Amino acid sequence: MGASLLRLHFHDCFVNGCDGSLLLDSTATIDCEKNACANVNSTKGFDVIDQIKAEVDKVCGRPVVSCADILAVAARDSVVAQGGPSWKVRLGRRDSTTASKTLANSILPSPFMDLPALINNFKNQGLNQRDLVALSGSHTIGLAQCFSFRNRTYNATNIEPAFAKERSATCPRDGGNTNFAPLDPTAARFDTSYFKNLVKKRGLLISDQALFNGGSTDDLVMTYSSNPEVFWNDFSKSMIKMGNIKPLTGKQGQIRVNCRKVNW
Repeated sequence: MGASLLRLHFHDCFVNGCDGSLLLDSTATIDCEKNACANVNSTKGFDVIDQIKAEVDKVCGRPVVSCADILAVAARDSVVAQGGPSWKVRLGRRDSTTASKTLANSILPSPFMDLPALINNFKNQGLNQRDLVALSGSHTIGLAQCFSFRNRTYNATNIEPAFAKERSATCPRDGGNTNFAPLDPTAARFDTSYFKNLVKKRGLLISDQALFNGGSTDDLVMTYSSNPEVFWNDFSKSMIKMGNIKPLTGKQGQIRVNCRKVNW
């Protein structure tokens, strides 16, 4: 579940900050982010977060740690468990009492974005180009569904032909939308294969290969592909930066008893 738990933190933070809003289920008053285009039938691990929350609350004797903080720590520990770097997670986030599917639909980056769109998307969150490339490196773990890479597989000019042929085996021109392919060859290990792949024009998503396609991020991709320590260091810094996007603190929000619903 490592890649899924890392993604939950990312998709939570980009919509109204790191506030656990992604975890809320739909109600008459809550516009559930789980149903947004980038999340529906795609984000996973909600049950794992519930299990972690139950264990933490049991140890603490009551709900002391927010669901938003649990997402931040689970993301870090997932990266460590798959061989990646560790970083110090700042704690003290509180949980939101609202969610916004509409905002999630307009804000979460798409796998079809080109480089200018990606740069602008991250800039809107206070993240720069270095953060964009470093955080995109999270695609060194996990899988993507056929619908998200079909267009690149069959229509891109900046794709290695042998790689396109490989992908077409699991992603036909029609149907098979939910067939999975690894985002890089070592999908369960946090390493630099993702960046090495981009240099060879073997990025799975349009938004992946956009990072190495004659643009302003090419040099950084080259650096990360050959310097794991530089990538790990930058990734850690960018994860801390992302985890600090508009947190609710002090008396704002609440510490949810159940991550899926607000306290009444």
